[in-house]
Amino acid sequence: MAVPKRRTSKKVKNQRRTHKKLHVPGMVECSNCGELTKPHRVCKSCGHYDGKEVVNG
Repeated sequence: MAVPKRRTSKKVKNQRRTHKKLHVPGMVECSNCGELTKPHRVCKSCGHYDGKEVVNG
């Protein structure tokens, strides 16, 4: 079995985990109502996408 020969220090452990973090998704402003939404998705508050009403709200 693979067993570590030496104890992994806190520094090495934390350096290895630098990429394991949550990222804030990019948000864009709706062109119709100004609500923040995820890009390339229909606005939840007004139902517009790309300047057109997609969902009747």
